Amino acid sequence: MASAAPAACVAHAAVAEEVSVHYRPFEERTPDRQYRDLLARILHDGVAVPTRQGPEALTLMQQTMRFDLANGFPLITDRSVASFWRKPIGELCAFINGATTLKEFAEFGCDWWGPWATPEKTDRRGLPPGDIGPGSYGGAFHDFPTTEGAGFDQFKHLVEQLRELPGDRTHFVSPWIPQYQVRGAGKTPRTTIAPCHGWVHVRVIGGRLHLHMFQRSGDVPVGVPANMIQYAALLLMLDRLTGIPAGVYYHTISDAHIYADQVDQARAMLDRTPRPLPTVALSAAGEAVEDIHDFRAEHFELTDYHPHPGIGRIPVAP
Repeated sequence: MASAAPAACVAHAAVAEEVSVHYRPFEERTPDRQYRDLLARILHDGVAVPTRQGPEALTLMQQTMRFDLANGFPLITDRSVASFWRKPIGELCAFINGATTLKEFAEFGCDWWGPWATPEKTDRRGLPPGDIGPGSYGGAFHDFPTTEGAGFDQFKHLVEQLRELPGDRTHFVSPWIPQYQVRGAGKTPRTTIAPCHGWVHVRVIGGRLHLHMFQRSGDVPVGVPANMIQYAALLLMLDRLTGIPAGVYYHTISDAHIYADQVDQARAMLDRTPRPLPTVALSAAGEAVEDIHDFRAEHFELTDYHPHPGIGRIPVAP
């Protein structure tokens, strides 16, 4: 995933007049420095760890950010992602619908999975060409294996349970199918990449939705900003489908890292002054969606986005 380049203020099409999440006026929002501070902590305190991807990774464990959406949507301003921000939402929509192939991803505007679906990677795991496997996000979210035979649709159940039993603590989704992640001698995983994000716990506290996304492994310069967007967007989807206002988004990364060949770009962002977060809301078409499987990236609109300029392409470890 490449970093976006535009530097100017971005204001897309007008958002729907009424949104459930109660954003403060832009001029009253506090500039957010959580992502910048995460980069700084890893650069200062991270331990260099060898990786299978090639470059060493400066690594810290258990890093958490907390975003009350009243203060803005967690779309980073430390560098512009104006040309890219909808794509992570499209990716999550694809996963929710069970997508596991490059062809299916393309239908949702997700075009970066090619390096993880090469013949070398798929052949080694006995998967069809262009398929990242049933142990990937789409397989787990939409078709989690059960003893009853038919796969279990986790997000369909999540919405139903929030509507019926909002006070429960069991609103939980997992991308991890253990038997499909096995590695080692004589063991063949059923996916080309072990899921890195997508453990989702939702609570209703004080009449608002609180969504905590736990991430096993996070490429902080490239992947994490995309994950912040897509799971905060999920909070807006659940707001729409349950009628419970979106409240707070929590993002915990167990293994937070910056690859050695990303250090220069990460340091460049540390010299930039934190800015207020923007507004992301559902469009009129998005407000009409009744089923979580029907959301698409174009149902989200961005305003009040005033990022720093892009910093060029950041290397991605396949």
